[in-house]
Amino acid sequence: MRNVLIFVVLGAWLAGCSPARQPVVLHAAEEIPANLSAWNIVFADGRSFEINEGVVPYDLNTPLFTDYAFKFRTVWLPDGASASYDEDGALDFPVGTIISKTFHYEKAAGWSNDDFRVVRADRESLLNQDSQFDLDNIVLIETRLLVHYADGWKAYPYVWNDAQTDAVLEIAGDARRMELVGAQGAESFTYVVPDTNQCGGCHTPDHSAKALSPLGPKAWQLNRAYAWWGEQGTQLEHWARHGMLSGLSASPPAGVRWSNPGEATLEQRAKAYLDSNCAHCHNPNGAADTSALHLNIEAPIDTYYGVCKTPVAVGRGSGGRSYDIHPGRPEESIVTFRMQHTDPDIAMPELGRSVVHTEGVRLIVDWISSMNGDC
Repeated sequence: MRNVLIFVVLGAWLAGCSPARQPVVLHAAEEIPANLSAWNIVFADGRSFEINEGVVPYDLNTPLFTDYAFKFRTVWLPDGASASYDEDGALDFPVGTIISKTFHYEKAAGWSNDDFRVVRADRESLLNQDSQFDLDNIVLIETRLLVHYADGWKAYPYVWNDAQTDAVLEIAGDARRMELVGAQGAESFTYVVPDTNQCGGCHTPDHSAKALSPLGPKAWQLNRAYAWWGEQGTQLEHWARHGMLSGLSASPPAGVRWSNPGEATLEQRAKAYLDSNCAHCHNPNGAADTSALHLNIEAPIDTYYGVCKTPVAVGRGSGGRSYDIHPGRPEESIVTFRMQHTDPDIAMPELGRSVVHTEGVRLIVDWISSMNGDC
């Protein structure tokens, strides 16, 4: 039943039952609209959520953690344009590309617009669930757009209204008090929508270039089964087959899902998780290059990966621990200490989460515990 949700999301226009939609609009960077609906990428009417024709949904193998929010991702390319394949980094998207990511939660019992009680989900996506993407059970929080102009990428955060009919541009960001409800009880937290500058703080993997770029759509992240329109094969194959991707390798890097032990080794899953959650800054060219801690997935497991590496100007973030990663001793490793904190002066990543990702911490603890050697 993997296709049930997307058929609900797309079914209206696929069956010709919804009102005729205007085509996607690529707005000039000087004329960014106040309302998300003006882009004609995604639509909501308070009852259901759908995407426009020509807008293609996709998913990642190991997405960034954001306070247990679900994320619905789409990409739109101008007519006749295609992305260029890249073996290591993000795909090279053409000018005019619009990437969207809609953050949403399942409503918990007792939810209201005055009491944002949401489900603390133990899965990463609603796309593979036998569930309808109707707004009786789901609350839309924000949609972020990443738009490729001739002079580079630009980021725009839109926050959904209480009526769930449109989202409003919030250049300065936003915050909302919420309550995560799970098997272990409820946890109050502040969900933070980043401002435009904060979007750039993460979406700048090459700090010296100071240019925004997509982070998620890399070959290994997209190399997974395509779940929509009844097609077979991987997302990469689907994109290539439909003219969205050129230069696809016959042997793209294997996809690694951090949450699926049956698909990869513990080390591979840990590296995938750290790449998605840390490597936008912790790479040789990233904003955290002075830390000399490189957590990109292709990096070898050595001192630069944190093994027996002493911290650089970390302050309270060390927790009194001597090494970023102490083999066999997660309780003495700085990486796990920072992952287990929500204090802004200690927590890593610095942006994007207000609660601890329990399952992610467990993965890294298990991996460090399994490592041989000592410092």
